[in-house]
Amino acid sequence: MVDTDMEYTRLGDTGLEVSRLCLGCMNFGSDAPWMIDDREQSEAVIERAIEHGINFFDTANVYSRGESEEILGDALDGRRDEHVIATKVHGRMANRPNGQGLSRRHVLEQADASLDRLGTDYIDLYQIHRWDDETPITETLSALDTLVDHGKVRYVGASTMSGWQFTKALYEADVNNFERFVSMQAEYNLVDRHEEANVLPVCRDQNVGVVPWSPLAGGFLTGKYERGEDPTEGRAADDEHTRNRFTEDNWAVLDEVRALADEKETTPVGISLAWLLAKDVVDAPIVGPRTVEHLDEQVAALSVSLSDDEIERLEAPKTPVWSREIGDV
Repeated sequence: MVDTDMEYTRLGDTGLEVSRLCLGCMNFGSDAPWMIDDREQSEAVIERAIEHGINFFDTANVYSRGESEEILGDALDGRRDEHVIATKVHGRMANRPNGQGLSRRHVLEQADASLDRLGTDYIDLYQIHRWDDETPITETLSALDTLVDHGKVRYVGASTMSGWQFTKALYEADVNNFERFVSMQAEYNLVDRHEEANVLPVCRDQNVGVVPWSPLAGGFLTGKYERGEDPTEGRAADDEHTRNRFTEDNWAVLDEVRALADEKETTPVGISLAWLLAKDVVDAPIVGPRTVEHLDEQVAALSVSLSDDEIERLEAPKTPVWSREIGDV
């Protein structure tokens, strides 16, 4: 057993207890070169997470076209009720009409498919992966409400959208007495702070839990990349979104992260995650380790504390700005 003092919190204003770190399962699969593509190694990471006290796992139907859900379901077989499983719906799962989106048909169909792959009777947190411009939000909310009524879903959440869209969804849920979104997955880290000018104020005002994705900016905040060097390994070697973070403002942030890590005798990972964990709007950052060693380093961030002056120092190089183009990734 790993000796870890895991911390827990409530998700948003619900009574659901989740670990302060959520294990992201997008790496578990074979769709991209940066994924693990090794079931045994993936299960080892899940096992180490459980040893650390992590009880919150996030996946999606589109992650390697269901492979991630299958790996997670197999790993949790026999102890499913001890853990909180979150998955998502929206992306294309079939090359035909009604093969993607948030229509009632697709949402209900994909919920059943995810349940089968996960090997479970219920999903703790079912999230819409993106906004669907082609489907009325009331249709989507009605479908999610049906899933809760039938006991297939416990809570519903959302991910990556404009603040006005999320506000509209919360309003429509309230006036129609549909299940309300209790959480928001938002891209949020020290170099991607655009959501501070978009959806995070809505979450704070409405007591919606925030579960940040890409808390280490696709590996940029680990310090693995250097100015002026073309990445030949890691996610940036194959992912344009990660390479687009190689800006002078972001390098300036990383300079402060590295310097503060040296001063506090920790790592850039520890500093970057500690900054997120210090935000009162944040419930549980989604970490996506490829190895148990990476996970151990990420969990160690729970013991790192930052003063107000240190937080201000880390944030100084950038001013949060949001646009639809920034948020729609």
